[in-house]
Amino acid sequence: MGRKGRKPQVIGKRKRVNYDDIVKENKKYEDYYRRIKCFPVDEFERFLEAMRNPLPSVFRITGYKEHAKQLLKKMKENHFAGIIDVKLDQEEIGKRPAVLPWYPNELAWQTNLSRTQIRKVPELEDFHNFLITETESGHVTRQESVSMIPPLLLDVKSHHKILDLCAAPGSKTAQLIEMLHSGNSESLSEGLCIANDKDNKRCYMLVHQTNRLNSPVSLVVNHDGARFPELVIKNKEGFEVPLRYDRVLADVPCSGDGTMRKNTDVWQKWNVGNGIYLHGLQVRILQRGLELLEVGGRIVYSTCSLNPIEDEAVVSALLSKCDDSIELVDVMDELKGLQWCPGISEWEVQDRSGNWYSKFSEVPDTKQKEIRPSMFPPETAEKYNLNRCMRLLPHYQDTGGFFVAVLAKKKVLPWEKRIIPCPIDINVKKPESVETDESKDKENDMTPKIADDSATKSPPAKKKCWGAGFKEDPFIFLGETDSEKEIVTQIKSYYSLKEDFPHNQLLTRSSQGKKRHIYMVSSLVRNIITNNEKRLKLINTGVRVFSRCDNNQPNLQCHFRVTQDGCEVIEPFMGDRVIEIELDDVIKLLCEEQPTYTSLSEPLRTRMKDLLPGSLLFKYTPANGQASVSCELILSGWKGNTSLRAYMNKFERAHYLNLIGHEIPEEYVPNRNSRRKRAENAGDSKNGDTTDVTVKEQASGCEESKNGDVSVTPTVETANVKEETGAGHATVEVVSE
Repeated sequence: MGRKGRKPQVIGKRKRVNYDDIVKENKKYEDYYRRIKCFPVDEFERFLEAMRNPLPSVFRITGYKEHAKQLLKKMKENHFAGIIDVKLDQEEIGKRPAVLPWYPNELAWQTNLSRTQIRKVPELEDFHNFLITETESGHVTRQESVSMIPPLLLDVKSHHKILDLCAAPGSKTAQLIEMLHSGNSESLSEGLCIANDKDNKRCYMLVHQTNRLNSPVSLVVNHDGARFPELVIKNKEGFEVPLRYDRVLADVPCSGDGTMRKNTDVWQKWNVGNGIYLHGLQVRILQRGLELLEVGGRIVYSTCSLNPIEDEAVVSALLSKCDDSIELVDVMDELKGLQWCPGISEWEVQDRSGNWYSKFSEVPDTKQKEIRPSMFPPETAEKYNLNRCMRLLPHYQDTGGFFVAVLAKKKVLPWEKRIIPCPIDINVKKPESVETDESKDKENDMTPKIADDSATKSPPAKKKCWGAGFKEDPFIFLGETDSEKEIVTQIKSYYSLKEDFPHNQLLTRSSQGKKRHIYMVSSLVRNIITNNEKRLKLINTGVRVFSRCDNNQPNLQCHFRVTQDGCEVIEPFMGDRVIEIELDDVIKLLCEEQPTYTSLSEPLRTRMKDLLPGSLLFKYTPANGQASVSCELILSGWKGNTSLRAYMNKFERAHYLNLIGHEIPEEYVPNRNSRRKRAENAGDSKNGDTTDVTVKEQASGCEESKNGDVSVTPTVETANVKEETGAGHATVEVVSE
């Protein structure tokens, strides 16, 4: 049977690009950067040599979780030793990974190996599997080193409201979310991170990244960054006020000529017109970010291009337009150990025909639609301190090329109005104390007035139908109907949730039928969702804390189990069903699918004796700082009639075993159950191996994925899976036999 909607076959051979065959030369590129002099010319040959070499593999450990220090310790002990003296073609290539000196707390590491080498060299298989396991479980992120710099320079605090205007694919967004939780013992942070991208499909890359972090303070939205809407929140007095952000990241679309080490096709595709075409968009995005930034806040502008037309020209255009409202921040002392080249104050502009101009007055009338005044250095460029910009070069610290500028907003922009808190809803009577000219404006006039036609405007507040690609189910907060109230009451009673549990922050993605998954958000995220239904194209938010279990086990009093995703968020509010557990029992629950009561320790059996069947949490707490595992471990679990189980997928199980330093069972190792491996196993069976492949697959057990999927195992307590539309989630139904 053919696949529905299948694309027509292409007759003849399709031309495929072999990136190894690409000639890493481009005379126009070399001539352009030799003349533009955005870094010392005597370094140019070293620059080109570095650009022609592949990027080293870099990764960082998720820093805000308690597991970070423990994972770092076990990574050094168990996974770095095999990298030394690895050889390829009789040449020594392996070196122990080195810590990035400028990244805090030794959480970022760089190897001298490329991704391809790590994947293909047999001696590196264990290290490669470690990276896969920890990446899938959300505890390691593989990210280019220069890409880590903009979030660090934002100087994020746990209470900050952050906007990432061009967020996909999401590695920087993940950093920002980590920083919001860093040093904050509360499971629900006061902060906020809105991750936006214009491309609807790329938004789901953001969803994947943010879901790995299990954070209730993030939102993924789908808007044009240059026209990001004016959102409102209700203040303590109940008035709607415009939402302003303490930190904004504008990592804008660019020509990408600093990425030639990983995107080798840029060598062939580069031309000067790319930067000229994108300059106007980059200016508009940065301007919109400044408009949405709170006075006293900080915005980081970054590109993976080295071209001054996309870099200093954009920054200086806004510095000139905003007068003294913004300034470049000196970040010389903020990242010790990082090397870069300072920004420049003089440059020329080249058009698509190859002509050079030093000032706009030299541009012919026929070229003035292509070449704009903002592309040239302002006459008073010296006063803007453009040397505070950072240009990262590949030959300095074996990185890609990158540009970063940090700006602070000192006061409102010249074209902005001073916002006075007042109700926006026309049905609410405005108090006399705010009867000013500003308060008399209509709702749609809340958007700041801009001086010229290049300004951005908010979309109409009453817009009901979004464009193509946006097909998300609505977010419904629980408690509106009697059935929803019954669900909340059942959950609070069964898990003995504390009085301060914020049940009004629970939501679902379905307004009809049974609630399959329940998510949790912070109070600020709820404020934004409930007050911007017609303004915001919301793709995803919240952390999944409960999933429905249609279970036929006797005496089951709650139809919702705690998920592994949400256990760290919900555990501080739980009472009776958090069971203390020793390390030996943790290992048994992780390595065995359903250990029986008799195989567990006597203390654990005693604690479980009077507990009703159903969902619970297992919690390991280290006895002292000298314990082999020095961080808390929380496992989502289930009590059956004769056995217990950890309700986790294989990547989470492998992660916890990595923390403990225990050997990982074969069925949890990545790539061991791939289609290729199954074919090999099937071949072995035909050649005399009597072990059935199906039995091998079943041995992996019932596993819960990040999306709620479960692989079926025919054991005492099995699971059935149903697909659910909207945000890619699935429903789990546990059935005891």
